Amino acid sequence: MAKNVNKAAAKPAAAPKQRPMPANPPSAPSKELHVFDNPAPERDYVIQFQIPEFTCHCPLTGQPDFAHFTIDYIADQLCIELKSLKMYMWSFRNEGAFHEKVTNDILTDIVKAVQPRYARIVAKWYVRGGIYTNVVAEHRQKGWKPVEPVQLPQHAAESGLLR
Repeated sequence: MAKNVNKAAAKPAAAPKQRPMPANPPSAPSKELHVFDNPAPERDYVIQFQIPEFTCHCPLTGQPDFAHFTIDYIADQLCIELKSLKMYMWSFRNEGAFHEKVTNDILTDIVKAVQPRYARIVAKWYVRGGIYTNVVAEHRQKGWKPVEPVQLPQHAAESGLLR
């Protein structure tokens, strides 16, 4: 009796086609912060960036360090372009830096790039050796004073139902 052989099953599967690496990657780390004109320089408003995956490494041990950065600033004439900030933060990945130094260096570079009225960086470093480290650095433009916040009256939430 002849065996019924499925010829398609007998052929080896073709290897999946791999995409070749581009000659020039689409993005790379950079220390250059790009800027654009503030669309509303007549008022103070807060721009906030959350960077939850910041990495660098300890200059003493070479071990990786991870942090969640929050950057708040009040622009004057210029704003930071988002992709350049991403590439800038990425540029620290292979650098050794103490928590305090890298946090202050980032603030210095932001101030140099956009000369904000106000800037604050909060770096919450993940645990190392059983210790969490938070570093907060601030900058105020000479003569800048924040406007007094408006205190609105508080009202109970309404549900639309009569009680």
